[in-house]
Formats: sequence, C-alpha cells, structure tokens
Amino acid sequence: MKTDSQIQKDVMDELKWQPFLNSSEIGVAVKNGIVTLSGMVDSFSKKLSAERAAKNVAGVKAIAEDIQIGVSPVYRKTDAEIAEAVLNALKWHSAVPEEKVKIKVENGIVTMEGEVEWEYQRVSARTAVQNLTGVRSVANLITVKPKISPIELEQKISAAFQRSASIDAGKVNVTVSGSTVTLTGKVRSFAESEDAEDAAWAAPGVYHVLNRLEIEEPELVY
Repeated sequence: MKTDSQIQKDVMDELKWQPFLNSSEIGVAVKNGIVTLSGMVDSFSKKLSAERAAKNVAGVKAIAEDIQIGVSPVYRKTDAEIAEAVLNALKWHSAVPEEKVKIKVENGIVTMEGEVEWEYQRVSARTAVQNLTGVRSVANLITVKPKISPIELEQKISAAFQRSASIDAGKVNVTVSGSTVTLTGKVRSFAESEDAEDAAWAAPGVYHVLNRLEIEEPELVY
C-alpha cells in the first residue's frame, strides 16, 4: 500500500510529465489517499488536465480540486464574445445537436441547458467549449432523455465492460433502476473506476450514474 508521501511524489511527477502544464503552478497535498490540487492556471482546460493527470496515479482514492483560474488580460474576453465563440463551436461540432442546446455566459462561466438522446452528445457539448479562450468554467446542465428499457441498458453496459481491456468485468456489478445506473464491486485503480463510469455513461438513455466501486489497495512487491 502506498504512503501519502509516495502518492504525492507520483502525482507531482505525473504533472511534470504533462507538456500542457506548468507543474510549478500547481500544489499537491495528500491525506489518506485523497489528493488536493491547488494553485492558479490560466485556462479551464489546464485545470481539467491537472485533474486527469492526478486521477491516473495508482493509489489515488479521490481528488479535491482547489485550482483557481486567472485568465491573462491578453486573453480575456467579454461574455458576448465568449457566447459567440461557444455558439460557433457547437455549430461546427458534428456530434452536438446545437439546436437542442441553450447557453448562457456570465463572468466567463458558460452554462449549457437542453435535452439530448445520448450521453456522448452531452459530453461533446462540454468538450467543444471548455478549451475556448476566456472560458473560466462550464456548467453542463444538459439532460439525457431515456429511450431504452432498464434491462436492455444493463445488458449493453455489461457487454461494454466485457469488451474493455481496462476493466475487470468480473468484479464490476451493474444494476439499473429507471435511467439510473449503479456500479458496485472492486477495481484496481481510480482510473479503472473512471473507465467503468465512462462506459456506463456511454450507454443510450443513461441519466445518472452512481459510482460505488471500491478501489483495492495495490500490493507492494519488495
């Protein structure tokens, strides 16, 4: 089992490994396997990249995100300019039904609302705008309208786990109630837990995923 100091070192090394990030801008603290990221970056996408990097480290149980975004005056945009850029990004993204998405921008925070048929469309809408200049945060309030029975949904998710190289399908249980998916069982890492959750979200009609997977403590070999 990794100590907090070992996890801290591994997270810091992973941040240094990311060419998109300046690791000196990000502080890392660890307590009981829970990683707290702090500091200031100049874009929302860098904040997300730091979070993803930390999640990939073995032994990490959870992330507490406290990174602030300080957009340089050179790149600062008005809310009207950001809104126009967001609309254009959604219009040109083939996976997003832009006519079903409504947006609002206030102080650089983009709020998206509407209803789509698939979770990948909801995720794609966020992805399309999170890297835009001037965006400080994205509130994705788009909902997914269920179009499939719970039994079919459970079968599709279980089949996705079986196909995945990163998920031990034999240790992950799937139950479906309405359009809510609950995942239970044990996984080997925080990244595997996220992969399982992502696979569940990729199924049609999923409205909510309850990730109750437990992370097994890795055994150290001496």
